[in-house]
Amino acid sequence: MPTKRRDRAMGVVFALIGIAIIYLFGPDAAPDQRSTFVLNIVTKTPPIPVPDLVLPTRTTIYVLGLLCAFVGGWQLVRGFRAVNAVLGTLLLVFVFAFLTWAARGKSFSLTGMLVSTLLRATPITLGALSGVWCERSAVINIAIEGMMLSAAFTSVIVSSAAQNIWGLGTTTGLLLGLIVALLTGGLLAAVLAVLAIRFKVDQIVAGTAINIFAVGLTSFLSASWLATNERLNASVNFRPVPIPLLAKIPVLGPVFFNTNLVVYLTLLLVIITHVVLFYTRWGLRTRAVGEHPKAADTLGINVFRTRYVNVIIGGCIAGLGGAYFTLGSVGRFDEVMTAGKGFIGLAAMIFGKWNPFGGFAASLIFGLADSLQTKLAILKVPIPSEFLLMAPYLATMITLAGIVGRAIPPAADGQPYEKA
Repeated sequence: MPTKRRDRAMGVVFALIGIAIIYLFGPDAAPDQRSTFVLNIVTKTPPIPVPDLVLPTRTTIYVLGLLCAFVGGWQLVRGFRAVNAVLGTLLLVFVFAFLTWAARGKSFSLTGMLVSTLLRATPITLGALSGVWCERSAVINIAIEGMMLSAAFTSVIVSSAAQNIWGLGTTTGLLLGLIVALLTGGLLAAVLAVLAIRFKVDQIVAGTAINIFAVGLTSFLSASWLATNERLNASVNFRPVPIPLLAKIPVLGPVFFNTNLVVYLTLLLVIITHVVLFYTRWGLRTRAVGEHPKAADTLGINVFRTRYVNVIIGGCIAGLGGAYFTLGSVGRFDEVMTAGKGFIGLAAMIFGKWNPFGGFAASLIFGLADSLQTKLAILKVPIPSEFLLMAPYLATMITLAGIVGRAIPPAADGQPYEKA
């Protein structure tokens, strides 16, 4: 009965999305207006040029609205198996309808927004992957935010020192900073693992304590130390590295194949995590420990070692996410610069049902919401900037409100294991 009730509710939500598209965006569009989406972008390795996408604004809005309403009716009558995927798709349709309305009579760089979306989704994806590694072995990692923040701090210091003081060169400095970021995340994850696995401290409390420690320590050191040592907070960041031939692909080339090392590593980690979890012996043992640790122990699987290894791997991935904020983006550290991306990563993990590709897809939705706040300012959309800044966090709350009751975590998630 709860499942049927939720299916009906989702059908109503889908229909309401369609109605909202028609009545919010349709009336403001004149019959002769066109929305132009620019598909070409200026880079050092420009892709093969393609014509811009020009759409009739009002017609496109009405078609998208009716499509969403039809999907809502289908959900009420027949239902979809992958409701989460349908919800995510309709959210993207809503965003595209919004962009069509915002770009009426103007031009908008669609490829540029997709590039920005992937960049902003990168730390969220790494946070989601970190959560997947930990929670698949039944350890809740609330401390992803603190691991990211600490790794961002240590990575930029080491990279800046290597470049500006030790004279080791840009490439060496960046690689050293990246390694230190991984070690920082892994070290904090080891602390969490010891507290949660050996001493059986409540995992939420332990993770929260690490977050508070990371925010306090990095803020104090940034204000008292980095403020007077600017050479330790001035690193060159990773530059885009185009992949030959692939970077020439229209639209997709600039997005996926002309970016920096951290983004490439993120995309690679999504694939590696999926393969390891679902196609290797270690992944099978990890999932067994997360679902039924006592049965896994009976079969000879070392539950404690499996959890330790997975949590530390998750911490290293979170450390890579921290390095993105400094070495992969601005090249300097600012207080609390992660801005809740670790928590949004956990929401993406839940939305993606503890699946690496699902978490990545959810991260793209959150990254799109984050990207909108800057891109729409260019179009001078009559929406207060404060609301645009709230977009990624509103998307997080909406996602959790709609998904958390249905998404099923690993059965033993958050439960300490007592060896008989």
